[in-house]
Amino acid sequence: MPAEPTDGAMETSTETSVETRGLEPVPDSERSGRVRELVPTWVAANISVLLLTMGAGLVIFNKLNIWQVLVVAVAAPIVSYGIVGLISIAGKRGGAPGMALSRAVFGQRGNLFPGTLIWVARWGWETINAVSGAFAVLTVLDLLFGVRKSTPLIAVTLLLFVGCTFLVSGLGIGALRVCSTWSTYLFGAFSVLVLGYLVVESDWSAVFAKPAGPTTMMIAGIGTIAAGGISWVPSGPDFTRYLPRTASAKGMVGATIGGAAVVVIPMVLMGAVMAVGTPDLATAQDPVSFIGNLLPAWIAVPYLLIALVGMLLINSMSMYSAGFTAQTLGIKVPRAAAVSVNAAISLVFGFLLMVVATSFFGSFISFLTLLAVAFSAWIGVFGVDMLRRTSYDGAALLDTTRTSAYWYRGGYAWQAMTAWGLALVVGLLFTEVDWFGGPLADTWIGRNGLGWAAGIVTSGVLYAVLPRSAPADPAAAPAPSEEPVPAGSLSN
Repeated sequence: MPAEPTDGAMETSTETSVETRGLEPVPDSERSGRVRELVPTWVAANISVLLLTMGAGLVIFNKLNIWQVLVVAVAAPIVSYGIVGLISIAGKRGGAPGMALSRAVFGQRGNLFPGTLIWVARWGWETINAVSGAFAVLTVLDLLFGVRKSTPLIAVTLLLFVGCTFLVSGLGIGALRVCSTWSTYLFGAFSVLVLGYLVVESDWSAVFAKPAGPTTMMIAGIGTIAAGGISWVPSGPDFTRYLPRTASAKGMVGATIGGAAVVVIPMVLMGAVMAVGTPDLATAQDPVSFIGNLLPAWIAVPYLLIALVGMLLINSMSMYSAGFTAQTLGIKVPRAAAVSVNAAISLVFGFLLMVVATSFFGSFISFLTLLAVAFSAWIGVFGVDMLRRTSYDGAALLDTTRTSAYWYRGGYAWQAMTAWGLALVVGLLFTEVDWFGGPLADTWIGRNGLGWAAGIVTSGVLYAVLPRSAPADPAAAPAPSEEPVPAGSLSN
């Protein structure tokens, strides 16, 4: 059966082995992962000082009090990472990356459409994280040596950050696991230190005196914080494909939510407390330097350095998954080489955001909102398919010719494509950001920032009611003398 070339396998005897496995499913003999390893994975995926800025935004822009912020901080990771955990179950079933498994849902050609959108969306996510990491480096240089930022220094710090990201993501899942575990311990210790400082130094009478804001703004806040988690949903299976088939699905969901919540809740609350005394925190062009003003240097410097490692890991995890996504689009290069494309793009876009953009926070929230909408249409379709499917045909996933069981009609599963396309439109209709506003953005759904939820519901319901895609009939395959159709071709 003609299939995509693979680029090897990972030796799992040591955690630091370089992973060379591409899209091919992980054989049972190599599935030595453990569910508890998901906790540090999703802790690391959230170690970002941007959560402080987002917590401040809930107080400054959404007008919420500390108790409402607590509700938002608890609800957001449960909603978003609950979905991540559920979709991650597909990883242990199929042993392949999320966007490779998506071929079984959308068809070999059809998967190119959501795959391309998700790949492009990752450029923005990686750009935001690269900018945050560069700002952290600049802040540390300022605190330690009094070095002020300049355009050349911005370029150098961005290059260093993206270069380190490329290195870690290129090493693969073993390196990510080791880095995630150690960053979890270190960041946790210093977060406790920062929390202790805030408990002693904050004006708690002012914190608790703040009146409650509108319930609609609390719902919108949940959507905003949850959007970051939603962006990880298609990547969930990438980090569970090394788990044995017998791994507990309930444990996977719990570990995913727990890993995220242990970071999101305190970080968002800390940002809200900081914002009471420093209202301009939420509107700062530099989302990191305020830490140097609010905390003493002996806390700020090590805290920023640990957070820098966390932001590097976030970007590494994103680029790790992006490499797989690029391969599913028919880019015939090893995963590490595919990652370099995203690295270059985040470097260019990051420089523009740091030097040209006038509002980091506005750009960040607008991006998060559109990112969640872009991913939501895929989530609904893939999620409903998971309810119907308990296994995946590994050979068919890699076979991009007409002989594949996942070829369907002309390479497309029209039911999945229809549900995805319509849901994407619906999500955008209810969405409003700085540079775009849908005609239904003024409705209850739109005002509460739930365009992404409308997308998930629409795609899920449509795909559930449409007839199931019939597997391709091998007997109808072209004669052996015919040219196989490459995965990257969109012609029918």
